[in-house]
Amino acid sequence: MNKAVTATPYPLFPLPDLCHGRMVMRMLVLAQAVAIMLAFAPAAAESPWQRLGLISLFVHWIALLSGYSYCKLRPQLARQKPLMIATACLSLLFLMTVLVSSLAWLWLHDLGVLGSQSFWHFMLANLMIALIVGLMAIQLGLMHAERSQQLAAQSRAELGALQARIQPHFLFNSLNTAAELTQQDSQAAEQALLNLADLFRAAMHAGEQISLAEELTLARQYLALEQWRLGERLQQNWQLPETLPKLQVPALTIQPLLENAVRHGIESDQRGGSIDIELINSSQSVTLLITNPFLPALDKSRSNGVALVNIRQRLQLYFGDSASLSRSIVDGKFRVKLVLPKTQPGTNR
Repeated sequence: MNKAVTATPYPLFPLPDLCHGRMVMRMLVLAQAVAIMLAFAPAAAESPWQRLGLISLFVHWIALLSGYSYCKLRPQLARQKPLMIATACLSLLFLMTVLVSSLAWLWLHDLGVLGSQSFWHFMLANLMIALIVGLMAIQLGLMHAERSQQLAAQSRAELGALQARIQPHFLFNSLNTAAELTQQDSQAAEQALLNLADLFRAAMHAGEQISLAEELTLARQYLALEQWRLGERLQQNWQLPETLPKLQVPALTIQPLLENAVRHGIESDQRGGSIDIELINSSQSVTLLITNPFLPALDKSRSNGVALVNIRQRLQLYFGDSASLSRSIVDGKFRVKLVLPKTQPGTNR
């Protein structure tokens, strides 16, 4: 029996990703804002400009060390409850504050900058500031999580709506194929029905994601159904690496591209033709090339542009700007190029 499609759920508690350059810059800007407020505190006796340099260095070290530790622990934190996440993040901030404060006190005390201030007074004051900043950061994190969950729910709904537009075409054709095979080849009809069941199962997971290997299996099952229907008119040329990359894609992303290739490149021409499917695996992304015969005389009203726009919208909802889908005419053939990033949403990057 064919393997069922296993959908991967969305993250339960989305954590902000502080491990990329843009987010690191934002964190440093916020840290500098804290340093400016501390340097220009009214109770300070020294010149605020003299204090600003030392406080900025001190605060930035705490921010960078805390951010680095958070990035390393982010995969484990994502599986915890919100209260545990907040406690762990606050503990990390306290730990880095104690570490940097200890080193700063030794350095500043030798320079005579701290005067008669004791170590424990210096440490307690820094921990109180860290507590206030940490609580504010936790509140911002909760707001980020609520916003992410709202966007995820909206994206799933939109993905489901877009997926529903794709389903009727191939399900109707596949059902007709299975019905015809029952009168010709019972074993082929049984296999066709199993393939069709897997395609139905995948269609029920609209808006969810499956592994690339499962998606390619569904694509093969779809072409097998069309192979029975079209016979020798349909030729397949698969060029896949021995080991498929491990990444998640929205269910039924590749199948509609193959459906377009069959409808507009094979079915519309009595001579038939070949569909070439090539997967290129690089360090940053996975590129899928689907090539089929190009029929310039085909009526523009039957073009596959609408379906490509549909799939492009689904990729945008799931991957953002990291994924791309383009089409072109190469050597007299119609080619669709799908680029999927290896950096997945909701994972540690």
